[in-house]
Amino acid sequence: MANFSLEDVKVLRERLGTGMVDTKNALVEADGDMEKAVEILRLKGAKGNAKRADRSTSEGLVAAKETAGAVYLIELACETDFVAKNEKFVALADVVVEAVAAAGASTLDEALAASVGGQSVADRIADDAAIIGEKVELRRLSKIEGDKFEIYMHRTNKDLPPQVGVVVAYTGDNAEAARAVAQHISFADPQYLTRDEVPAETVENERRIVEEISRGEGKPEAALPKIVEGRLGAFFKQVALLEQDYARDNKLTISQVLAEAGLTVSGFARFKVGA
Repeated sequence: MANFSLEDVKVLRERLGTGMVDTKNALVEADGDMEKAVEILRLKGAKGNAKRADRSTSEGLVAAKETAGAVYLIELACETDFVAKNEKFVALADVVVEAVAAAGASTLDEALAASVGGQSVADRIADDAAIIGEKVELRRLSKIEGDKFEIYMHRTNKDLPPQVGVVVAYTGDNAEAARAVAQHISFADPQYLTRDEVPAETVENERRIVEEISRGEGKPEAALPKIVEGRLGAFFKQVALLEQDYARDNKLTISQVLAEAGLTVSGFARFKVGA
């Protein structure tokens, strides 16, 4: 008879989040040795990780951690929404973002190498993925530095953790307006703060496209430069935050909203799970 009790099974399941059958079988194989059973379950999960390497991770959550002078925003991805709301997965995200912030990581490689409990973030994720039974990956990291911050986490489904995360770095004293701008960003998805930040290659490509469209519409040659610049202006209103129409009042631009509130935005980040 195996040298373990039902209480041992319960303790090990609570510790690792593993299924009843797998936990019991591991204890049987380990002859009741808890630490050996942990090793067996981890090795079994590690083999599963290799098989899951090519799977897509379109679900997950976003998490943020503020420290002195910076906010760290991460996207932790998994395969299914069932795992996305799993307590162990949510707890893993908390551990990861804490470790990333403590390390001051500014790149994904630095984040994965950050230390957590005597191992790297990458190894911790791999260990937890083995137990969870799905592919799990730290997909993105953004470090936003600034004076003051507004962090907005949006749930696209009330049963799931936040799947859209926004961080806004700003100066000024109107926190309510800063939050409204963060909410706008979650909806409008700007790619840049100003039009000057849009890469020249991107602008020239857009210019070429709108010029071809305008010619195809039979616009007069003499009018093309003005038409093209007008359409480029519309492009900048889509991608540059300060030029976007405010989601709550499209008669105002974000630049006007910030000016009225006495705010200056120095940077922002927006992550949406799977996007």
